[in-house]
Amino acid sequence: MELEIYNAFIKAGVAEADAKAVVESINKEIDKRYSLHSSQLATRGDIAELKTTVRSDLADFKIDMMKWTVGTTFAAVGLFAAITKIWH
Repeated sequence: MELEIYNAFIKAGVAEADAKAVVESINKEIDKRYSLHSSQLATRGDIAELKTTVRSDLADFKIDMMKWTVGTTFAAVGLFAAITKIWH
């Protein structure tokens, strides 16, 4: 990209030193913006870590759901058995 910008300035009649200065200035501004936003950008490592965390959380959730489902089922069966004994 730098070369294309430089060549465009030269073709437009800008002096070589000025064209280089402008390209350097653009690069500095891009670097500034990148450094400002780099903490907000996700890397591949960040995404892989997030996937691992989500999978782990989902596995924990599934285990909790099974515990509650089994526990609730036994409680419902026990309650039903108690109610049927009371009525007989």
